[in-house]
Amino acid sequence: MSPSVPSSSPAIVCVGESMALITPTGADLASADTASITHAGAEANVAVGVAAAGHRAAWASRLGDDPLGRRLTAELERRRVELWTELDAEAPTGVMFKDPGVESSAVYYYRRGSAASRMAPGFLSPAQLAGVRIVHTTGITPALSATCLAMVDQLFADARTAGAVVSFDVNDRRALWSPEEAAATLARLADAADIAFVGRDEAERIWGTATAAEIRAYLPHCRLLVVKDGDVGATAFAGDADPVFVPAPVVDVVEPVGAGDAFASGFLAATLDGADLETRLAAGHEAAARVLRIAADLPPLEPAR
Repeated sequence: MSPSVPSSSPAIVCVGESMALITPTGADLASADTASITHAGAEANVAVGVAAAGHRAAWASRLGDDPLGRRLTAELERRRVELWTELDAEAPTGVMFKDPGVESSAVYYYRRGSAASRMAPGFLSPAQLAGVRIVHTTGITPALSATCLAMVDQLFADARTAGAVVSFDVNDRRALWSPEEAAATLARLADAADIAFVGRDEAERIWGTATAAEIRAYLPHCRLLVVKDGDVGATAFAGDADPVFVPAPVVDVVEPVGAGDAFASGFLAATLDGADLETRLAAGHEAAARVLRIAADLPPLEPAR
């Protein structure tokens, strides 16, 4: 069974799990009496960012047929994201707890056996992707289950059959699989993508590469490789052309989680605009900076007028 889709196509489809995100208010997780509930999901975050930039963006996934799943879809609809979703009456929506901090945030996942982990080949078809310009996913999705990995492999092939650009953010989640499996699978998928995003420190942890140039040498076939280096900047490698580097703006960081997704959304929105590489990198930095300044994965919704 595949999710129903509209008759006309969005510019981008982002495929992956979204969970209920529970964040304490006014104290740490161990002592807080109240908490907020929103959503957490790398691919959904990218869809939100691209939609906010004025492009049609869809998010494709599976959710539990439960209150948290309905809450997530309602929030994404408020953020003008089109939903390509299946509801599962037998598996739940995943849950994530976050304990925010300036340098890093502690996160606790309750996602094993979630509805999204049951995505499998055939979840989306080339016919459904016809007219879509970019198909985006991350390294989180293939780590969820063997069927999700097989689905991502087919998604890459089907996106190309449909004429879409394949975008992949490495987004390593070490808790989901072994270091050896992560290293091999993430390298294979990133190198096969048309656009790939990876953090320099992330790549060093996964593959032992120390510099952006070493990462490019490790992933030589990716058409457009973007290496993010935190508050230093980001470098784009396009084919055999000279790399393009754009420094990151100075930001007073409140909380870092979600900045990588925001960077990808800004870069991909500018890609849809037809911008040059320097402009795309700058747009990624600008989007990331907006998220770094707040204690949430996404900027707040503007009041309805």
